[in-house]
Amino acid sequence: MTKKFPFYTWFLFVVLSALGVFLFITPINTEEGMKVPIAILANMLAGKVEPFIHWFALITFTIAAAGSVIMQFIPQKGPRTLMDSLFRVNWFWTIMRVLAVIFTTMYLFQVGPESIISENTAGILIDPASGLVTFMFVLFLFAGLLLPLLTDFGLLEFFGSMMVKVMRPLFKIPGRAAVDCLASWVGDGTIGVLLTSKQYEEKNYTGREAATIATTFSVVSITFCLVVIETIGIADYFLEFYASVVFSGIVLAFIMPRIYPLKQKADTLIDGTEAPANREDVQEGFNAFSFGLHNALTKAESNKNLGKIIASGFKNVLEMWFAVTPIIMAFGTIALVLAEFTSVFRILGMPFEPILTLLQIPEASEAAQTMIVGFADMLLPSVLGAGIESELTRFFIATVSVTQLIYLSEVGGLILGTKLPLKLWDLFAIFLIRTIISIPIIAAIAHIIF
Repeated sequence: MTKKFPFYTWFLFVVLSALGVFLFITPINTEEGMKVPIAILANMLAGKVEPFIHWFALITFTIAAAGSVIMQFIPQKGPRTLMDSLFRVNWFWTIMRVLAVIFTTMYLFQVGPESIISENTAGILIDPASGLVTFMFVLFLFAGLLLPLLTDFGLLEFFGSMMVKVMRPLFKIPGRAAVDCLASWVGDGTIGVLLTSKQYEEKNYTGREAATIATTFSVVSITFCLVVIETIGIADYFLEFYASVVFSGIVLAFIMPRIYPLKQKADTLIDGTEAPANREDVQEGFNAFSFGLHNALTKAESNKNLGKIIASGFKNVLEMWFAVTPIIMAFGTIALVLAEFTSVFRILGMPFEPILTLLQIPEASEAAQTMIVGFADMLLPSVLGAGIESELTRFFIATVSVTQLIYLSEVGGLILGTKLPLKLWDLFAIFLIRTIISIPIIAAIAHIIF
């Protein structure tokens, strides 16, 4: 090691990074199944704020929408400020924020068409007891404040040099992405997206790398997988189901970065500059371990000012509250209305019927209707497929729905609310391609098991 680091730097790297691993990546057995501590903390606080969190959401959405409308008429002067970060967006995102206010108001006051104020549409998102968006406010509070434990004290740098020989050739992403992937797989896909977005904004990932990680490795948690199979009625097959999800996910992670649309994403940093060609090379005089340790301690030493880290964390929380949650509310509600009250997703699923028939999936007509509806919400395919008699078909539907990965009511809406270089069409294309590739793989596995 070419440089001696003081004890305090070692403390920051070892203790704070270990705390981050514990909070975000270490599963703990609870009465509700395996959960990471960050989710346990969020659930505890969610129970405390349940009586008023929906009103807090409405106030936040209103401020976000009003601020964005006002900013449309105020020209930017000088460097970008916090107010610019929170409210200066284009007209499209401003309209989405306004729609979030409208949908939330209609649901909370039960005024308007049933398609919007239903428990199965806006209620899934904004209900104070079980809504995804209301829970996101609590999760984002902890994630915004505590994510620096994973990102700012050397953990990613430590694993980066050691994992690059695995992640780069297989998945065309940096070695440090291994931590993002693990945080998603063990913790929750939303945590993975937030971590990826932060790394992209800090110029640690190129646009193509960030888009690949967010749409390929932001998998649902083990806990949500349990909810899926219990909903569709195949809880006895959890090990087979999860092994199929893991296998299919790895195959898709190998294929997706090599084809459209991820392959076409600009391989440049967020400011348009080229990423250093040797950014992951092990320097002379080091091996992979010692170089990773040196980089980790250098990173920790650059973040000795904990006050500045905490202030940055609060800024992250505000940006997620004002920028991300309204987008999830707007897109999620629209998608759920289309799924519940129109035939759009059923019609889009019809072309899959002959494919499923060819693959000898029983009750292919009913199964085909679930193939596209997961783009609205990942649980919908299992809800719709719960009445199907064939266990093979229910296993097939549940496994496909989890490997599809992109759904607008949570992960998809979250991605659209960040600065990641992904548009709605990109997400739908990725969702559709993942579905097409995974269908024959999972069908083969289902026939072997059943």
